Amino acid sequence: MKTLHIHIKTENLGASVAFYEALFGAAPTRLEKDYAKWLLDDPRAHISLSTHCGKPGVDHVGVSVESRDELREIAERLNGIAALTPEEAANCCYALSNKYWTADPQGARWELFQTYAHTDSYGAEPDRARLEAAAAEKPACC
Repeated sequence: MKTLHIHIKTENLGASVAFYEALFGAAPTRLEKDYAKWLLDDPRAHISLSTHCGKPGVDHVGVSVESRDELREIAERLNGIAALTPEEAANCCYALSNKYWTADPQGARWELFQTYAHTDSYGAEPDRARLEAAAAEKPACC
């Protein structure tokens, strides 16, 4: 099953956690000093907050999948339509995941990922310059 993912950069994690706890009627599934995550069934969503990344606000949206096959299926559908930047065994957001990064025609960043393990560290920041350069690539026309 696929789950919508939204990652939001915050400057005040405590205030943001309080807001989203009230909005969702639930405490975070995972809470760290720099990160909070909700895995919701209603609506089916994976919402993350962190003090990492760029400026405050929505950093990226995404789709979380349960298997590598589902991840490959989405990548194959996007092949030739959008540039894809793969990341294997990425340690990010207290998890190990296989990923693809892409962008829609307006430049909205999308993360497609399959998490297979959890970690005790937030992990390395993604190479933003590389991901943004790959997302800016447009497929050749006709």
